Order: sequence, then structure tokens, then C-alpha cells
Amino acid sequence: MTERYAVFGNPIGHSKSPKIHTMFAKETGQSLSYEAILAPIDAFEASFKEFAANEGYGANVTVPFKEQAFSLCDELSEQAQLAGAVNTLSVLADGKIRGDNTDGLGLVADLKRNLGDLCGLQVLLIGAGGAARGSVLPLLHSGIAKLTIVNRTQAKAEALVEIFTSYGDVTSLPITHVGQSYDVIINSTSSSLSGEVPNISPDTIAPHTVCYDMMYGKQSTAFNLWAKSLGAGQTIDGLGMLVGQAAASFSIWRKVTPSVEPVLAQLRSELIG
Repeated sequence: MTERYAVFGNPIGHSKSPKIHTMFAKETGQSLSYEAILAPIDAFEASFKEFAANEGYGANVTVPFKEQAFSLCDELSEQAQLAGAVNTLSVLADGKIRGDNTDGLGLVADLKRNLGDLCGLQVLLIGAGGAARGSVLPLLHSGIAKLTIVNRTQAKAEALVEIFTSYGDVTSLPITHVGQSYDVIINSTSSSLSGEVPNISPDTIAPHTVCYDMMYGKQSTAFNLWAKSLGAGQTIDGLGMLVGQAAASFSIWRKVTPSVEPVLAQLRSELIG
């Protein structure tokens, strides 16, 4: 029987995961099926366990179930443990469930794909929610010189620093007082979805600055348009992060790493239409 994989979310109709993983499977010669499953808001665990009992080998997890996925795991990777959320579930041979978080790995892989080596860079991370928390460890492991976290509520940024302080040079500042420029600025907030921009100082952007928005769309995101208007050297959206985190999940399940470029090119052309 074909091994089953899926993505769980609510809503889920918009998910690109089935297309991405089907393309990965074809590229790497893997025989598997991958579907999107709409789990009831109050019954994610039951929904996943039913899937696992019916040849389900692994699953991705998206909004709003990443914390619930974390809770149902028997084993967690260090990255998932620190992120406090799981986006990749694996059903092990003994029936136990292992959780990983590949979101930050997807971000770092996409940054390296665009920029090359990240060693020695000064990085500003905007936001302190789940997307930010899932990115801190991979960023600190990537060789950057320093990570500064800012958030609308500074106490949340400080709480993140507390969790990761033993893993590298990480600090927080008040969001409106970041008076120096950075090599890379990452917007992990969803502000672009509503056409808004985080309240950070324009002084953070210099001609060499690369601005990265985890959101993506047909046109440039609100954050990237703002960054361009201030003379940022380069802007990148989060489509590559999406494909990158999927590639990391695929690699965990199938022990083979697919190449992201063909899938990314296909998704980008469909997005632009």
C-alpha cells in the first residue's frame, strides 16, 4: 500500500503542501500519496490518530494546530522543543509520534540560497510569536554574528531572548528605538496580510540591507515595498521559506533531500499567473 502523508489545518483549502510534496516525490522517485486534511478545530488529535491508524506515516501541521501537535508527541527534536510548536509529525515503527519544527530551517535555507554564507551578519528579527520562535535556533546555528529581536510588546521579545540566550548572541530592544542599520531584517509578523508595516525605525535600513518578509503574495508585500522605498539593497518574500520547510520535512520522512528550485519556480509562475 502507498505510504500516506498529509497536511492538517483549518482552513486548509489554500495549502500548497500537496502540490509541493507531490513534485518532491516525482523528482526523487518516491512512491507516496499526500493529501490536505481539514481537521475540526476541537478534534485535531483524534483526526491525526485516525490518519496514523490508516497507513499514515507523517504529516505537516499548519495553523491553528502547531501547539496541539506539540502536545501529542511522544518524542520531540530539540528545535521543536525550543520552538514550543511542531509542524512535522512522524509515525515511528513502534507507533510513537515524533515532532519536529522545520519552519526555521526553511527560512535559513532560503536566506542561504539568496545570500550565500550568513557568517558574521547582524540580523534583526521583527516579532516574537510562533514564527519568530521557530526561527531563532536555526538563525543562531547559521553563523550570524548577532540576532536582535524586537516586538510590539517588548516583554515577549525579552522572553524569547531568555529561552535562547545560551545558544548564541541574542538580545532584544524596544521596537521604536532600533537606531542602527542591519545586514538582514526579517519580518515574522503577519502585518503584510493587512497591508501594514511594523513600527520600526527607518534607520535600520541601509543600502546593503536585505529585507525578508515571511509572508508572500502575487505582488511585493507591504513590508518589502516599504523597505524598497527606504533604499534596501534586496527584498525577499517567504515563498522560498515555504518550499524550504517542506523540503526539510520530506527529508526527515524519506531520508532524501529534494531540490527546491524547480518547485519554487513552478509556484512562483503560478502565483504571478
